[in-house]
Formats: sequence, C-alpha cells, structure tokens
Amino acid sequence: MGTIIELALIGVGLAMDAFAVAICKGLCMKKVDKKQALTIGLFFGGFQALMPFIGWILGKQFEQYITSIDHWIAFILLGFIGGKMIKEALSKEEEGEVCPTEGIGLELKELLLLAVATSIDALAVGITFAFLNYPIIQAVSIIGILTFVIAVAGVYIGNIFGNRYKKRAELAGGIILVLIGLKILIEHLRA
Repeated sequence: MGTIIELALIGVGLAMDAFAVAICKGLCMKKVDKKQALTIGLFFGGFQALMPFIGWILGKQFEQYITSIDHWIAFILLGFIGGKMIKEALSKEEEGEVCPTEGIGLELKELLLLAVATSIDALAVGITFAFLNYPIIQAVSIIGILTFVIAVAGVYIGNIFGNRYKKRAELAGGIILVLIGLKILIEHLRA
C-alpha cells in the first residue's frame, strides 16, 4: 500500500505535463487573470484525479488474472511513462509557437483537450494502483489537489519567467515516475 509521501511524489510526477502546459498558458497572458488560472487548475486537477480512478476501475476488473506479475506491470508502465517524459525533456526539438493568437483567451474546448491529453498517463498509473491495492480515494484526492496547485502556480510562473523551466519540470517528473516504478519492483522482488 502506498504512503502519503509516495502518493504525493506520484502526483507531482504526473502533474508535470499539466505544469508545462500551464506555464505556456501563463506565458500567453499579458496579466494573469485569477479566474482563468483557477479554471486551468480545476481542469487539469480534475482530469488528473478522474483518470487514475478510471484506470483503477479497469485494473480491478483484471486484478485476479494479473496479481502474480503486478509489480512488473507497475514498473513497466511507470518506467515507460517516466522514460517518455525524460526523452521529451532532453530532446533538442523546439516546440511550436507558444502563443499562436494575439490576446489569448481561455477556450474551454481547447482546455478540455489539453487536460485529457496531459492526464492519459494518469490512466495507466491508476491501473497500477488497482494491482498494488493503493487507497484510491486518497490517491486521486492527493493527485487532483497537487495538480490543481501546481497548474495554478504554473500559470503564474509562466507569466513571470516564460518557457525557461518547462523542460526541467518534465525531466523532474519523468525521473520521479521511473524511480517510483523501480522502488515498487525492488520491494516486490525482495518479498
């Protein structure tokens, strides 16, 4: 069963994609609108909480068939997600134009798509929660609240500092997820 610290680290790792997008949103604002920052936080936090819950439900359906290899699945999923984040953070490719429109507003349809896209990884993590018997309500609450706070902070940081910390945040999130996957594997191999 996961500890609060472990769940918080997973939450921070998962929130890094949302943080990077929130930085971009803040970068595009001439002045931070508190209502828009809170809306961004709610979308990202809400989906980061919803997706692991959906993954947990799916994982519970197959738990009886997979319990003997659950630690390997958790290690592979977290390692893959974290590895992908690390690879993206270290790639030399420059991303597209951050602010494609002048005087950007907050389009809810775009925000919904971004929230879903950045929370897909959380769906896979939710599956591992089912296999490892994590307390799902506690897990999704911690992940959702942390993502909300991190996304709102990302809007403000993006508005102040710009694109400078986006890659570092993604790199840190990837490393955290890989290390947690490795910890799970080592704990189960010792048992």
